Amino acid sequence: MNVTEAVTSRRSIRQFLDKPVDKAVLESVLKTAQRSPSGGNTQPWNAVIVGGDELTRITAAIKAKAATAPMGENMEYAIYPKNLDGRYEEQRRSVGREMFNSIGLERGDSAGRIAQMARNWDSFDAPVQLFTYTRKYMGPPQWSDMGMWLQTVMLLLREAGLDSCSQEIWAMYGTHMRELLGISDDHIFFCGMAIGYRDPDAPINNFDVSRVPISDVVEFRGF
Repeated sequence: MNVTEAVTSRRSIRQFLDKPVDKAVLESVLKTAQRSPSGGNTQPWNAVIVGGDELTRITAAIKAKAATAPMGENMEYAIYPKNLDGRYEEQRRSVGREMFNSIGLERGDSAGRIAQMARNWDSFDAPVQLFTYTRKYMGPPQWSDMGMWLQTVMLLLREAGLDSCSQEIWAMYGTHMRELLGISDDHIFFCGMAIGYRDPDAPINNFDVSRVPISDVVEFRGF
C-alpha cells in the first residue's frame, strides 16, 4: 500500500470485527511512527496502549461516570471552539447527519442517537485503545506535533491492514482518564484511538464523508 492508498482508505471506523490485534504489529507501527516530525524534535507525545481486561476495566469505569455526568466532568480542554461557525460548523453537523442517516436514525430519535454516541465507550467493539497525553505546559505547536504523530500512526495502521477511530470524546472525562491510566497531574489527557479491523459490511463504515475542495482552503501565489 502506498501513501495515497493509505490516506484515501483511512476513515473513522465505528464498527470493528471481533478479531484480535497482534501486539507485534502495534509495536512495529509505533516504532516507525517515532519518525513523525516535531518542532525541535521535542516528540511531545505519550501514549498508553490497552486491551483485554485492562480495557474492560477502563470502559466500565467511564461508563459508570458517564451515567452520572452525561455531559462530561472535569474537562481539561474544549473539544470544539465555543464559537465554531460557518463552514466549520456545517462540516461538523454534516458528517453527523450522514453518520446517523447511514444507520437509519431519524433526527428526532434522540434516544437512538445518544445510544450510538455511547458506543464510543465500548470503542465500537475494537479490541485495542491508544490513549494519548502530553505535559500540561506544552503549547499549540506541540499539540500540532501530537496530531502529526497520531496521523502517522493511523496511516501506518492502514498499511498493516488495520483501522482506527480517533476519539476526543474520552477527554470529556479528562481528569478521570488520567486517574484510570495512572498519568500524573503534570500531564493533560488528549484523546483515545480505537484500533482493530473494520467490519467492511457495516453501513456506518461506508457512508460518504465529504471534503471541501482545495479552492476553499488553499490559495496559490506566484504560480
